[in-house]
Amino acid sequence: MKQIEGICHCSGVRWCFTGELTQATVCNCTICRRYGAIWGYGLERVNITVTGETRTYRRGTDLAFHFCGRCGCVTHWRAESVMAGGTRRIGVNLRLAEPRDVAGLQVERLDGLETMLALSDESHCVGDYVS
Repeated sequence: MKQIEGICHCSGVRWCFTGELTQATVCNCTICRRYGAIWGYGLERVNITVTGETRTYRRGTDLAFHFCGRCGCVTHWRAESVMAGGTRRIGVNLRLAEPRDVAGLQVERLDGLETMLALSDESHCVGDYVS
């Protein structure tokens, strides 16, 4: 089974995605635009695990954005609500992964600012953003 790992700059926080990650998202909402993150999505403790101590910034009551308290890298977000089965949605910042491990992933540009719909049909890969 394939694994992709992300590590903050000081190596204090790590995430691991296990399985087949098929897509990434770049969002233009007010927070994602500022973070410059490229998100990969999964379920906490199902196909994504995070280790290390983080600090959080809560956006309303929906999401908590996690970052390393030492180097400041945004590592992931986690949904505040628990789904059936006791797990939560989680998005990891793919910019923390080795570029070669994520470069071929297709990127969807999301209009998180207004419509929550895809912005265009243009085809981009993570490698267009990180190489």
